[in-house]
Amino acid sequence: MTYRGRFAPSPTGPLHAGSLVSALASYFDARAHGGSWIVRIEDVDAPRTVPGAADAILATLTRFGMHCDEPPVWQSQRDDAYARAFAQLQARGLVYPCGCTRREIADSLVHAHARHATLAYPGTCRTGLHGREARAWRLRVPEGDAARIAFVDRWQGPQSQNLATEVGDFALKRADGLWAYQLAVVVDDADAGITHIVRGADLLDSTARQIHLQRCLDVPTPSYLHVPVVNNDAGEKLSKQTGAAPLDALVPLDALTAAARHLGIEAPAARSLDAFYATATAAWAMRFPR
Repeated sequence: MTYRGRFAPSPTGPLHAGSLVSALASYFDARAHGGSWIVRIEDVDAPRTVPGAADAILATLTRFGMHCDEPPVWQSQRDDAYARAFAQLQARGLVYPCGCTRREIADSLVHAHARHATLAYPGTCRTGLHGREARAWRLRVPEGDAARIAFVDRWQGPQSQNLATEVGDFALKRADGLWAYQLAVVVDDADAGITHIVRGADLLDSTARQIHLQRCLDVPTPSYLHVPVVNNDAGEKLSKQTGAAPLDALVPLDALTAAARHLGIEAPAARSLDAFYATATAAWAMRFPR
């Protein structure tokens, strides 16, 4: 199997130290195993997209010495692919319309908590809309033993999640008409032939849903590796929302060395990007065999 990995940033602002860690880990893994590294711009959530951010991200990756092996892919140009996958799931009777508002779902969950029941989506619309207008479309998850999804993460170790009790039927198409992240990422990875996914641990909770969707769509399940996220001084995940500063493209080696150290990779003071990547990639290959 030929290795194919990817880095999939959302163009909601410039790259920062946290996103650099995810980009670098995915790049290390691809290069360490002689594979291809692809960049996908995840702009399916149009309201959150910042004009010019995608171009800035691509320019920063190049300045930091991370060169993709194929032209970047843009989610905003793949609506037809998502619609085909949705139709496939719909034909199999796996999706249903949901008329619940966020407030109604929240109220149902509070009530469920009071009964010591699950905090997953309670399945209010599983049996029909009951006169309400469809707002979103949800994937019907299995029940019983079939609802438990288990996998081994290359960094985090064995993982297991019961979709029925911990997640519930999840959205594939949102109330605003946009495709949900879970559907888009599964379709994108399958169409690109991605074999290995390396990303931040903040997305670990999404993995079981994505594996289930892969099975529903009869596409392969990639290998997963989730790296620790970078936190700010308040202990919050470093992000644009928590005030993460953009990367300084004038001193890429400083930021790259810090990101590698966060990943447990010590790269002795390198004087060039080539020297940094040669040393750090070799260290990664020893720590994370395929």
